[in-house]
Order: sequence, then structure tokens, then C-alpha cells
Amino acid sequence: MIIKSVRVFGGEPVDIRVEDGLIAEIGPGLSGGEVVDGGGAIALPGLVDLHTHLREPGREDAETVLTGTQSAARGGYTAVHAMANTSPVADTAGVVEQVWRLGREHGHCDVQPVGAVTVGLEGERLAELGAMADSAARVRVFSDDGKCVSDAVLMRRALEYVKAFDGVVAQHAQEPRLTEGAQMNEGVVSGRLGLTGWPAVAEEAIIARDCLLAAHVGSRLHVCHVSTAGSVEIIRWAKSKGWNVTAEVTPHHLLLTDDLVEDSPVGAYNPIYKVNPPLRTRADVEALRAALADGTIDVVATDHAPHPVEDKETEWSAAAMGMIGLETALSVVQEAMVDTGLLDWAGVAERMSAAPARIGRLPGHGLALEAGAPANITLYDPSVRTPVDPSGYASKSRNTPYEGMTLPGRVVATFLRGRPTVLEGKLT
Repeated sequence: MIIKSVRVFGGEPVDIRVEDGLIAEIGPGLSGGEVVDGGGAIALPGLVDLHTHLREPGREDAETVLTGTQSAARGGYTAVHAMANTSPVADTAGVVEQVWRLGREHGHCDVQPVGAVTVGLEGERLAELGAMADSAARVRVFSDDGKCVSDAVLMRRALEYVKAFDGVVAQHAQEPRLTEGAQMNEGVVSGRLGLTGWPAVAEEAIIARDCLLAAHVGSRLHVCHVSTAGSVEIIRWAKSKGWNVTAEVTPHHLLLTDDLVEDSPVGAYNPIYKVNPPLRTRADVEALRAALADGTIDVVATDHAPHPVEDKETEWSAAAMGMIGLETALSVVQEAMVDTGLLDWAGVAERMSAAPARIGRLPGHGLALEAGAPANITLYDPSVRTPVDPSGYASKSRNTPYEGMTLPGRVVATFLRGRPTVLEGKLT
């Protein structure tokens, strides 16, 4: 296959020749094989998501491995890490292998399961970390995401345990006692709306504690969905010490603010904006953007959290927390980071492909587009702007906060080891 007229990281137009699932050659005027016209699109390494909820097993009404990976492919992803809060919880070798095999069977992108840190996400005793690491799924990321590992002793033990196989504990930083009944960011807006506030310190206190624990035991810590300016400063301090701490930010925390809960195109108290951690202030958004630009935050991760209609279209207090994000992530990053001059396309590739693959210890992904590398390629056209319409999404769920907004760019094509999973924006 020859992929004609693409711009690697937005550079000059070149062609990419693909043979046997690998990039064979990159240069102008290549020939010899089936031709795919890139139309001048930007070529990026296939995107990798460190934080995806595929819901299977147990909540197939919201998402399945099939629909979630189709959604991922349409968003330009060639690999996703599937979080453990399924039913049953992915806390054994058997469950993580089930998810891994489903990903292989469907073939839209690679699925790398994330193992639970504690049995049943209950925070009482460690799950079968070693068995999951030794399983066919080769789990290297462990997280109780959706819940915090709040017990400091248990968190220390987890960090010590994963060192044996170069694993990482990905913490959902939320001090539970400080967030009992919390509904949105604690601040001026929550006061006006009469909703119980979710203080920034509930996130920051756990991050500070866990950075210290990771340094103490010499292990790897990854901080999920960072949302506050204070968290950024703590992570920046930990990195200045040389500690092995990485962090992610979601697209929605780079773009949206808590005042949407009060004043938005869809009215006040709309649960589409209810998410964990909550949307924060404009000052927090600016701090997160700056931290992603300077490398304090390593990764953009979607936290794609699908829910059926009945779980979101209800009163605010009863609504589920979460937003879908796989099919809009690259567009939101363009809006928040590229079009504002904070990142170039090489920087996007680092934060949405190379770094997440590196942190997740995912071989074959996140590699430079060069001869000999697996042909995991995303083609993206940044020049168009279109209204967001979730009715055409591959995901089973529709809980996007961007519906009706106009966002830049679209994924033209996605290739997984040289095989197109998306062409002309459509699943193949």
C-alpha cells in the first residue's frame, strides 16, 4: 500500500509505503501497490489512550469492547487501555484475559486491560497483581479508577508489589471523606447553585501523599485525570525531585469549566457536565494547558465514560458521572492546545501516542513514523470545522458535552499495523 500525500507532523507532503504491516519507506513520489490518497492530511503515530472505559463485561448497555474500539478507531486510536471497573471487576487473570481476547477478536484497535489494584475495587486487600501481570494480557497498569486507593498502607504495598514486573499504579486521586456527597467543583458556582462542593484539596492531598510514597519505595506512580492548578504544582515539584511520577489530563478538563453547570446552551443543572473529577475553573484550565505544554503533565487521556440515556437524562443528583470522548479527543486538543500555539503536532504525537505507550509499557505503539516501525498511523485533517453530532458515533452512548459545539478537524483514516480500520472517516 502507498499512502499518498501526507504531512508527517504537519511537514512537507510525502508518501508512505506499507508492507507486511510495517512502514517500508517514507519519501516523495513512491509507487508500487494499492494507493490511498491522504489528501495532504497530517500523519501522526496511531493514538494511544491510557484511560478508556469499555464497560464489558457487565454494562454492555453502555458500551462493549466492539463498539468502544470502533469509537476509538474513528478517533484515530490504535490502542486503548481498558479500565478495571467492569462487572465482574477486572481483578483476576481470567477477567483481564477475557477483555484482551475480545479486543483481539474485534480487531479495530489493540485493547490493553488495566488491572484493579484491590479486590472488587473495595480498597481492602490487594488484587492478583502478579497473576494479571503474568497472564496473556501482560497487564502493566493497575488502577481502582472510579475509586481512590485511600488507605496509605495499601497504596504503599501496591507500589512495592508492581516494582517486580515494572508495573505502574494509576491513582484516582479523591480523598473520600472530603468528597462525601460532592456534586461539582467547590467554588462560587456551587454556592450559587446550592450543590455540595468538591474541593480541589481532595485531589491535591492524595497526589501529594502518593508522590511521597512512590519516592519512598522507588516505584512508578501515574496520576489519573489531573484537574486543578494545585495538583499541577505538586506534580511539578515531584518531578523536580526526579521521582518517577507521570500524569494525565482529559480533553474536557482542557476545554470546559464549572460555570457550564450554571450557564450553558442546554441550561443549568444539565448532567451532561457531571463528571469525576468535576469541571474546574478557568484558572485551573489555563494551568492544565500550561502544564501539558511544558511536560509537567505527560499525557492526554480521554477517560471515555459511556452511560446509557437513562443514567444521564435525569436529575443532577441522581445522574451518573462521566463523558464520552474518544471520537472528539483530537479535535478538542487541537482547539485547546494547537490552535492556541501551545503545542505543535509533534507535541501532540508525544502526548497522545508516544508517552501513553511508554507509560503503559505497550510494545509496537507510540513509535516514530519511520522505516521499520509498525504501520500504526492516524491521518488527520485540521482544516475543517464541523458541529458535533453524536447520533453518528460508533459508541453505544451519546453523553458528550460537545453536542452542538463546532470543533476543528476530523480523523480521515486510521491504520492498525498497515490495515485500515477507518477510511474517509468511516469504519472499514
